[in-house]
Amino acid sequence: MSDGPADQGGPPPGAPPGGEPDEDGLVRLQKYLAQSGVASRRRCEELMLEGEVEVDGEVVTRLGTKIDPSTAVVRVSGKRLPPLKPYVYLVLNKPRGVVSTMSDPEGRRTLQDLVVDRPERLFHVGRLDTDTSGLILLTNDGDFANVVAHPSFEVDKTYVAEVEGSVTRATIAQLIDGVTLDDGPVSVSAAKVLTHGEGNAKGRTIIELVIHEGRNRIVRRLLDHVGHPVRRLTRTRIGPIDLKGLEPGGLRHLTLDELGTLLDTAKL
Repeated sequence: MSDGPADQGGPPPGAPPGGEPDEDGLVRLQKYLAQSGVASRRRCEELMLEGEVEVDGEVVTRLGTKIDPSTAVVRVSGKRLPPLKPYVYLVLNKPRGVVSTMSDPEGRRTLQDLVVDRPERLFHVGRLDTDTSGLILLTNDGDFANVVAHPSFEVDKTYVAEVEGSVTRATIAQLIDGVTLDDGPVSVSAAKVLTHGEGNAKGRTIIELVIHEGRNRIVRRLLDHVGHPVRRLTRTRIGPIDLKGLEPGGLRHLTLDELGTLLDTAKL
């Protein structure tokens, strides 16, 4: 981070996010904030003067301060802005029946078939069972993918399951108290019944579970253990990211807030 004269002009048309770096790779902080979508240039300058902007843990109030947009940890009013890197971070609503790989020797439909128009070489972050639908992350940032997919990355994941039988309050309490499977105990952060089946769905329950486990088929095994085999399963949320408004097969970029929260959680 270095000091320089305050920048008076607006961003040039077609400028990339974060502003045009100087020859030394640095960019004026208020330009970076404005072109990252925080606010107008003038409002970004006001935020700096009000002490709302931090760079690498230090409050920055001097207009014209320059940063390295690829490495600086910038926060505005406590919220982290992701560093400027040549990566994409995507949310996909995986349909049921799609294999959570980028290729399949058996010729089944894969994640790659859903992103065939993307120019990047993408990695999937973790995976979902073929018969499970819902939220999965894709990126071309290999380090990010490895950290977020690792079992030690304890971020809550929310699932909605249609299960056999009528789930009772006692079963909900049992789930929250903790269940031990063959490969160890499972911690459930929250559980609740959404609906009990009616008509053709009588004898079934739709239940929501919040869990940070990443073991193989953990939700299905957990619910089977308490006597309610899963008929359909969808992952609806990972940490701050949800599927709201995203149709099956749909794809979108993570928002700045979503990515900033994940980077903080992953300590990246």
